[in-house]
Amino acid sequence: MTKDRRHKPIAIRSPRGGRVTEIDWADGHTGVYPHEALRGYCPCAACQGHGGPIHWIETKDDQRELETIETVGGYAVALKWSDGHASGIYSYAFLRALCQCPECGAIDRGELPRM
Repeated sequence: MTKDRRHKPIAIRSPRGGRVTEIDWADGHTGVYPHEALRGYCPCAACQGHGGPIHWIETKDDQRELETIETVGGYAVALKWSDGHASGIYSYAFLRALCQCPECGAIDRGELPRM
């Protein structure tokens, strides 16, 4: 398996009003991303500052409704949340590290490296 296949999404599913987004990756893996984790680990500078590891940010339930997903070049997606927060750009490598499917295991709510 090459890194390119591991970090190349072929489908993204995030039903309106849902609380989980799923990503099918080119290597056959289906990633599971609860919106609590996506918002809690938002990589933007407003949430994380300008350096160091990604820290868990506590959010409220009304901040976890995903409004839109847009691709950014061939390397990331930008997520817009229902409260208007839209500055987080999630690289495909970062999303793969954030996967919370049973195969990958739930991540600890601590720190993630910047990617």
